[in-house]
Amino acid sequence: MAVLVIISTLNICSVPSSAIAVEAIKNVVEKPSVSLFTSPKFVLKNSIAAEEYSFANETLPVKDAEVRRRLAHSLQKHGFKNVGSNILQIKAIQLFPIIEPILKAYGIPDDFKYVPLVESGFGEGVSSKGAKGLWQFMPGTARTYGLKVNGDIDERMSVRKSTVAACKYIRSLYTEFNSWTLAAAAYNNGEIKLEHAINNQSEDNYFLMHLNGETAAYVYNIVAMKQIILQPEKYGFKPYFKPAELFAFN
Repeated sequence: MAVLVIISTLNICSVPSSAIAVEAIKNVVEKPSVSLFTSPKFVLKNSIAAEEYSFANETLPVKDAEVRRRLAHSLQKHGFKNVGSNILQIKAIQLFPIIEPILKAYGIPDDFKYVPLVESGFGEGVSSKGAKGLWQFMPGTARTYGLKVNGDIDERMSVRKSTVAACKYIRSLYTEFNSWTLAAAAYNNGEIKLEHAINNQSEDNYFLMHLNGETAAYVYNIVAMKQIILQPEKYGFKPYFKPAELFAFN
């Protein structure tokens, strides 16, 4: 049975090398004799304790039972059994070559390239609160970091420009919180709310803080996306290219 892969019509410049990779995968997807997926291997909390997981070179304290529980939940939630598609891997191939050098230029850890997978699934939708684009910027925040948002133009839909704006915002969050993990949490929840939570709880360790459900799961979801892209078969996916080959197209 043929599988239709839909690539979002994002406002990006042509990326010939990554386009080759996408086309190659599309050809494989359309062949009924080739299976892209394997039976997912369930991620157990006990097995997590024996491995090392990190975000932006900050190691997750997986010896903590609650951390293991949250990470296991995120890994299973984003596995093929629940997602049912490899569209995120294909879009990562197309867009990571654009995002990665911009992150590097602004001194932002490479792991932040997984944020759009969590924020928007590399889609173009508008959230109920008005956030839009790859990095899900609110109009006011977008304008603060240099994007034009008006009735005629919305630069939140430009991959390059919105990534530059995201880098500026993330860098300012890191300057404020001195932690990439907290910067990611603040990107999701807003710096004012996160600062209040830190002050009220007298705690600045993300993994020990009590936050709203979405923000409490946010870094775990980013780490889950990272693991699924780097180790797809472990979570039920079986892409045509190995991770090292995918990013060789950059």
